[in-house]
Amino acid sequence: MDDKPYADFGVFLKKYFRGKVQKISINAGFTCPNRDGTKGNGGCTYCNNQTFSPEYCHTDKSITEQLQEGIGFFGRKYPDMEYLAYFQAYTNTYGDLRSLQGKYEEALSVHGVVGLIIGTRPDCMSDRLLSYLSELSKKYFVLVEYGIESTCDETLRRINRGHTFSDSADAVMRTANAGVLTGAHMILGLPGEDREMIISHAEKLSRLPLSTLKLHQLQLIRNTRMAYEQLENPEEFHLFDVDEYIDLVIDFIEHLRPDITVERFVSQSPDDLLIAPKWGLKNHEFTARLLKRMLQRNSRQGKMYVPSVQ
Repeated sequence: MDDKPYADFGVFLKKYFRGKVQKISINAGFTCPNRDGTKGNGGCTYCNNQTFSPEYCHTDKSITEQLQEGIGFFGRKYPDMEYLAYFQAYTNTYGDLRSLQGKYEEALSVHGVVGLIIGTRPDCMSDRLLSYLSELSKKYFVLVEYGIESTCDETLRRINRGHTFSDSADAVMRTANAGVLTGAHMILGLPGEDREMIISHAEKLSRLPLSTLKLHQLQLIRNTRMAYEQLENPEEFHLFDVDEYIDLVIDFIEHLRPDITVERFVSQSPDDLLIAPKWGLKNHEFTARLLKRMLQRNSRQGKMYVPSVQ
């Protein structure tokens, strides 16, 4: 855990790399089975993919061009930096195997790229693709990051995820058993979920073979179904102020298995898309406040964690 009271992502990366490593986001032109009619239409109620696509990350540019632009930006300051190609937008395992292999291998062919991070849905990981990623992970750093979002099936139905928590648990187990590093993404504060339910997410996730975890607060984003739902029924939503959310995150990670690396606590959507909550904090400013509060509470990750009895 280094000197932090939680398992830090920078320390995690040092297990695999000797020098500096930077993620570069890619939009590889994927869609989503929850948008194209395979699973559903319209996508998840909270989703607007513009919220996490950097300036250079556009589908009119090839994977190589996007990576080279990102490397050009970071490389001026850190000439010895190595890079992880982050397949971020939409569902990055959704397609035929040959097409997927071509995209991943194009990324790995770019000078300076030493591994992949692949964001996807838990219902979009075939055994054939997993076998390929398992072989790839013997030569490169490979981390598959699943959007779990909630461990409550009622919530998953409400936000139109199109999969169950059982699907998530199965995907995590299969991926970890294949020897591939496995991460999860969770949203804290989804409608209908109170503090006790949110804490139960940490307990359930702790029983899975996860290496990494990203958390972020519920955000209302323009032009999403959830934004309209909140406008019509505001009493069904609780949007945390920053100090309240900090205490919630601390409660959550106190119940989280201590070796799960927490990569992120908060997300920042572009101001022109974000409706609420508007905290006016950058990620590092939020983390500094979180650390200060953890010290005040004499808190640490796993403080309340109870290993499950097999």
